[in-house]
Amino acid sequence: MKNFRKEREMVLKLKLKKKLIILLIPAMMFLFALSAGVSAEPTNLGLQVEGAILIEANTGQVIYEQDPHTRWAPASVTKIMTMLIALEAVNEGKASLDDIVLASDFACSFGGSQVYLEPGEKFTLHEMLIAIAVGSANDASVAVAEHISGSYEAFIETMNAKARELGMENTNFVNTHGLDDENHYTSAYDMAQASKYLINKYPEVLEYTGMKLYVFREEPLLELYNTNKLLWWYEGADGLKTGFTSTAKRNLASTVMRDGLRLIGVVMGVEQKHGHFRESMKLYNYGFSQFSFNMLYDKGQEVVQLPVSKGEIDQISVIAQNPVGFIIKKGEKAEPEVVLELPEILAAPLEQGQAVGEIIILHNGQEVAREKLVVPFGVKRASLWEQIIKLTKEIY
Repeated sequence: MKNFRKEREMVLKLKLKKKLIILLIPAMMFLFALSAGVSAEPTNLGLQVEGAILIEANTGQVIYEQDPHTRWAPASVTKIMTMLIALEAVNEGKASLDDIVLASDFACSFGGSQVYLEPGEKFTLHEMLIAIAVGSANDASVAVAEHISGSYEAFIETMNAKARELGMENTNFVNTHGLDDENHYTSAYDMAQASKYLINKYPEVLEYTGMKLYVFREEPLLELYNTNKLLWWYEGADGLKTGFTSTAKRNLASTVMRDGLRLIGVVMGVEQKHGHFRESMKLYNYGFSQFSFNMLYDKGQEVVQLPVSKGEIDQISVIAQNPVGFIIKKGEKAEPEVVLELPEILAAPLEQGQAVGEIIILHNGQEVAREKLVVPFGVKRASLWEQIIKLTKEIY
C-alpha cells in the first residue's frame, strides 16, 4: 500500500454500495475508503498501579493505558499462559480434556495456592484446568505442564515461544505457576495480548474462569472458590486470573462483557487488599460509560465478491473471519477508514476458510484493527474440458 499515492494517476474509481469506493491499482489490490476516523481525548484515571491497560477484546484497540509496558512480576496471572498452552494442545489434537493427568512428586512439591495433590493422584485434564482457573492451583499447573509437553522445561519453552509469537516483548516465563523469580516477568500490555488471544481462540476458557465455585474433592471435601471477586462484584465479569505474591503485590487480568462489548483489563502491582478489583472496576466504569463498539462486519459476513479463475465456479464471496469493528466514543459520529487488501482475481483451487486478504480499520489515520478475509467454502480447479466449455460460452 506504500506505493498507492505515487500511482494515483493509474487508479480506476468505481462507486459501490454503502458509498464505498473500489480503487484498482497495478499491485492488484482493492482499496475501499470512507472518511477519516475520530479519536478520544486523553484521560488520566490516576490508578494506584505499577501498570494498567484496558482494551477491546476483539480488535485489541487500546481504550486506556497507564505504564502498560512496565515489567512486573505476574504471580498467578502467569496461569493465563499455562491455560492457553494447554487448550492449544487440546485444539491441535495433542491432548484431550478427558486425558488422565498424573500428579508427580515434582508437581506436588510446590507451596502457595494448591489443591493438595498427592504423588500418583489422578484427575482429568478438564478437572486440572478448573483447579488452575478457579483455585489458582500451583501443583495442578505443574502436573498439566508435564502431561502436555512431557517435561516441565519443554512446556515453559512453549510458553515463551507463544509469548514471542504474540509480540509480548516484556515477558519471560521460568515457571507455570507464577511464584517469584527475578527472571519471571511480564507487563500489563503483554498479559492483555495473551488474554485477548486466549479468549478469541479458545472462548471455552471463560467456562473455567467464570466458575465461582467448584467441588474438587468429595472426600476429604475441597471446595474451590474463585479468587476473582469481580465475578461477584461486577456485572458481566467472567474471567480471567488473579495473582498475588509479596513481590508482585496484587495483579488481575480480567474481562467483562456488557451490551455486546467485551473489554479486557489488566492491573499490576496494587498494594491495597482488594485494590486490584477496585482499580479494575475503575477501568471498566470508564470504558463502558465512555465508549461503544461500532460493528462493521459480523463474523462470516460477506465483505465483497471476487472472480475466480480456472475454478468450478466463476465468483465467490469473501467473508470476515472474525467480527470487524472499532471502539468509538459515545455521542461521536462513526466515520472509519476501511481498507481491504485483496487480489483482483482468486485462482482455484481454494480451500474452505483459506485466507485471501485482510481488512484494515484506520482511525484518525492510525490502524486500530486488522482481520483476515477468507472464503466460506472450497473451490476445486475446473478440468481442462470444463474450462474450454466455459470459454466457449463466454465467446458465443
